[in-house]
Amino acid sequence: MTNELSGFLTVLKNRYPAETEFHQAVTEVAKSVWPFIEKNPKYKKAKILERMTEPERAILFRVTWKDSHGEVQINRGFRIQMNSAIGPYKGGLRFHPSVTLGTLKFLAFEQVLKNALTTLPMGGGKGGSDFDPKGKTDDEVMSFCQAFMTELFRHIGPDTDVPAGDIGVGGREIGFLFGQYKKIRNEFTGVLTGKSINWSGSRIREEATGYGLIYFVEEMLRTKSNSINNKIVVISGSGNVAQFAAEKAFMLGAHVVTLSDSSGYIYDRNGIDPEKLAFLKELKNVKRGRIKEYAEHFKCEFFPGKKPWSVACQVALPCSTQNELGGADAQTLVGNGCLCVGEGANMPSTPEAVEVFLGKKIAFGPGKAANAGGVSVSGLEMSQNSLRLQWSNDEVDKRLSDIMKAIHNQCVRYGSQDGFVNYVNGANIAGFRKVAEAMLDQGVL
Repeated sequence: MTNELSGFLTVLKNRYPAETEFHQAVTEVAKSVWPFIEKNPKYKKAKILERMTEPERAILFRVTWKDSHGEVQINRGFRIQMNSAIGPYKGGLRFHPSVTLGTLKFLAFEQVLKNALTTLPMGGGKGGSDFDPKGKTDDEVMSFCQAFMTELFRHIGPDTDVPAGDIGVGGREIGFLFGQYKKIRNEFTGVLTGKSINWSGSRIREEATGYGLIYFVEEMLRTKSNSINNKIVVISGSGNVAQFAAEKAFMLGAHVVTLSDSSGYIYDRNGIDPEKLAFLKELKNVKRGRIKEYAEHFKCEFFPGKKPWSVACQVALPCSTQNELGGADAQTLVGNGCLCVGEGANMPSTPEAVEVFLGKKIAFGPGKAANAGGVSVSGLEMSQNSLRLQWSNDEVDKRLSDIMKAIHNQCVRYGSQDGFVNYVNGANIAGFRKVAEAMLDQGVL
């Protein structure tokens, strides 16, 4: 690490001492792009990286609502508008007790580069609340969402900031949020994505992140004259991304053997098929049950409190949450014959794990590239809203596949060296370059 890079990171950490996830995300990107910046002094002179790591706007607000017992509840609401150099701020809303300003800054920073890779005109942002929708009634969730939007509405709009869903924010929450925005503003606009197909949503939006992940993994394997067909695939998580990654994987001939939640993981030696996946969707999306119930129903193994990285596989897809896959896990995966890792979540691999994968020349797709399918179809939903039309399933899916291929090609272009593609460097440099050039064009802001 050069003295200048070390100094930049020291200043950042001293300015925001408690935001460790933000530090981690910026450090990974800075290490990748610093040599590129040194070869292009115009970026250094304009202090582009320093500007990119400072939000254009960080909004913090109180959300007050009443629960079903008439008790007043108070939560914190956030919106980080990180960078709008190439388009309106775009990024999800997360409702989870773990939400903090630092977590959202890390996610917003990653979103800037991810959105730049999609080829679509979208800036980066992220938001949410420490509200937990689990265990709440529909009326309580509606009450919270309406209170949240009553403040947020003044900061967003179809040409300003277009939030989407994230952890804890699905179709139900998007509906309540949109309804309140529409009532306050008295207008029907494409201000949120992830909307129902019945009222201006996009087809394939629900499937997009999981499907896009598999499209990206397939491209990575293709560079090695390989395919996901007949590969054993290990997946963490059991939410939206994991569900549709599993679906697209077995559609392409893969053998998916694990899924997980916070209580542990299941190991289904016979592989997850359409019938089993339908049961899982009902279990997790409707009944809000635990993954152990899948194991009990289909008579497969359940490992309480464990993660699935000890299971031998050729493809690993961490689709749960940040920093879920550590250095020791990475060593185990490599030792068991893993060929390819695609991040379905945001920064699920620790720096130590990434170092292992890259050191062993494993095809490793970082989240900002591999899981960009969700925001890509969100961008397509924005386009459809502007045009006042809806494209067919096949058309959206084809556009999604093309975008993931384009992202892969950018990673290869900027990350290839000595016959190996470093997708981390490729994604970071490609995303940085696009945003940096737009910032230079628009002056010192």
